[in-house]
Amino acid sequence: MRGCGSRLLWLLVLSLAWLGPALGDEEKDGEVVAEEEKEKEEEEVLSDEIKEEDNVLVLHEHNFARALREHQLLLVEFYAPWCGHCQQLAPKYVQAAAELRNESSPARLGKVDATAQTALANEFGITSYPTLKLFRDGNRTHPIAYTGRMDTQGIVRWMQRRAGPSATLLKDTDTAAAFANSQDLVVIGFFKDLEGKAAQAFYEVAAEMVDMPFGVAEAAELFQAYKLSADTVCLFKKFDERQTDFPVDPEQGLDTAELTRLLRVHSLKLVMEFTNETSNQIFSAKIPHHMLLFLNKSSSEQLSLQDSFKAAAGAFRGEVLFVVVDVSGFGADVLSFFGMTPEDAPTLRLVKMENNRKYQMEQDDFSDTAIGTFIQAVMDGKVKPHLLSAEPPEDWDTRPVKVLVGKTFEQVAFDETKNVFIKFYAPWCSHCQAMAAAWEELAERYKDREDIVIAEMDATANELENITIHGFPTLHYFPAGPGRKMVEYKSARDVETFSKFLENGGTLPVEPPVVTKTPGNGTGKEDPSVLGTDESRDEL
Repeated sequence: MRGCGSRLLWLLVLSLAWLGPALGDEEKDGEVVAEEEKEKEEEEVLSDEIKEEDNVLVLHEHNFARALREHQLLLVEFYAPWCGHCQQLAPKYVQAAAELRNESSPARLGKVDATAQTALANEFGITSYPTLKLFRDGNRTHPIAYTGRMDTQGIVRWMQRRAGPSATLLKDTDTAAAFANSQDLVVIGFFKDLEGKAAQAFYEVAAEMVDMPFGVAEAAELFQAYKLSADTVCLFKKFDERQTDFPVDPEQGLDTAELTRLLRVHSLKLVMEFTNETSNQIFSAKIPHHMLLFLNKSSSEQLSLQDSFKAAAGAFRGEVLFVVVDVSGFGADVLSFFGMTPEDAPTLRLVKMENNRKYQMEQDDFSDTAIGTFIQAVMDGKVKPHLLSAEPPEDWDTRPVKVLVGKTFEQVAFDETKNVFIKFYAPWCSHCQAMAAAWEELAERYKDREDIVIAEMDATANELENITIHGFPTLHYFPAGPGRKMVEYKSARDVETFSKFLENGGTLPVEPPVVTKTPGNGTGKEDPSVLGTDESRDEL
């Protein structure tokens, strides 16, 4: 083997000797080419010429002003080349640019590499990627934040609403009737003065709600045809009630936020089925309570429960969203969140969306009256939440890290003789996994201390009545003594800092600031993997 190695070494030396001059020439030529390319790039950057890539304007600080002068509506994406979200958006953005170009729209799309064009990034307050801003009529000082969906059709529709009238003018009954029946959801604003404040507020809403068509009418015959006597916004639907009217308050006028909320609420079916297609609608509806009917759609007996469920829904429109979940279909994936199995169907749960508190309807009565009574009792605070709890492991209190569940939390965390430090985690959380070894080492260090307990709880399988966990990991310290006190730990996640915190009675001692010339991770920012910041937590 040694002889073979020596032979290979000599071959390598000879190869370098033969190729050395050629490699040197190539390297020299490469340096010349690189220098020429660099000079060419600098000349291009200094010019105000606007180049395009796949119908997207490539912008920098020297051509940005020209782009604003030449394009009445310019949507600009500020991106970072390394940003994963930017990379996902790129093909959709290109397609949107092509569609707008093909329809001869005055709207154009541009992009700025915010990591290279720092002056522009600073000017427009870019702090995350991608950020999209609309520049209208060359106005550089007041760009409009993009509020649409991050996909091709979302971008195209959002720009179309700003390129032309956001609502179609309907002049007669035939045109209005055809427009009202053109899609599943249509909004028409009836205003006696299209130049008035209420109509202008309506146009603002129409510009934002690009997923449904908007029309406006002022003709007296249209007010008469739709039995209206005053300014009114009407939502036309091909399901449930066919027309929902929202009269404009003559004193208060038209509130854009409230109209948007009402249209969103009433554009949903009275009872939604939880599917892949409807899940985004359900979770973005901003309705404070969700009433869920879990059933197996393969059972005709269980399917019949939908009638009374729908009968109860009308009285709670806007306050409670009624949803049917098929435990044998798409809904099977959410059962673990409720601590359920398919065999638990049929059953009912109400969820308070602000804190994910779940309430279980105990009785077997699925009548609309019983459902309504239960919902009202929950909203009146007369029903306690149904809290998940795993079963405690047999050796939960013999390990250095005590394993808590919902059932054992109270007795451990609020033991007046102990100082208890608890990590709330999720099994899938990468930040939790990264600090797992430090937590075990901390527990080993204090396993013989009678007054200190190091514990952990899987917050995805266990719930607590008065503590809501929003991100992982979350660390809470429960000091000994009366009063049920709790302190959230938000500092570095290493054994020594944890130990200082414990030894100092649940606070960190004040230390003089340490000045370092070179940041540890070379970014100028603290490494979030060792800090208790939001940046180093996975959201629930």
